[in-house]
Amino acid sequence: MRKTLLMSVLLVLSAAALAQTSQRSQATPAAPAAQEASLSSNGPVVADYGKNAYPNDAEGHIAKEVRHELLMLPYYSLFDDLEYTVQGHTVTLNGYVTSEHAQTKNDAENVVKHIEGVDKVVNNIKVLPPSPMDQEARERVYGALVNTGSLSRYFWEAAPSIHIIVDGQRVTLKGFVNSEGDKNLATIAAKGAPDVFQVTNELRVVK
Repeated sequence: MRKTLLMSVLLVLSAAALAQTSQRSQATPAAPAAQEASLSSNGPVVADYGKNAYPNDAEGHIAKEVRHELLMLPYYSLFDDLEYTVQGHTVTLNGYVTSEHAQTKNDAENVVKHIEGVDKVVNNIKVLPPSPMDQEARERVYGALVNTGSLSRYFWEAAPSIHIIVDGQRVTLKGFVNSEGDKNLATIAAKGAPDVFQVTNELRVVK
């Protein structure tokens, strides 16, 4: 039943994300050059736009197009995480995808390299090895988070704000929350999941 739920999330993912992108694109300034953007399932989350936008329109255009194309990828779940940086005409892709979504690594590179103005794509996306133990850990951490107080709201939408990356039963939390309290609570909840060796909390607080 959980697999069915996750597939439903995937089917509506791109449409929901694209809608939010369209609404914010005119009001939100472009991120600084080389600013890391973490692609949560409802769009990239940039820690701080800083005082200066991209130094030229070309970089800003590339960044927006990269974001758009990554959002349109057909398979991207709360157990995957994509990130990118833009410097000049070079786009660097980072992050993790599960072995079930291994094709997403190549798909991401293919769509980005066809963006006008992109001369080079560095693909550092890691495909996580298949592991029944890791899959169980993903589901247990998900269960712990979604059943912990205020954290459940981050999973109400079709595009969850929190992503759970598991490699060797070591957990990294990606995405964003609305407060430091929720970030700390996420650490406590994830550490309480059975058979988890380590928890690294990289959630960003966006108010």
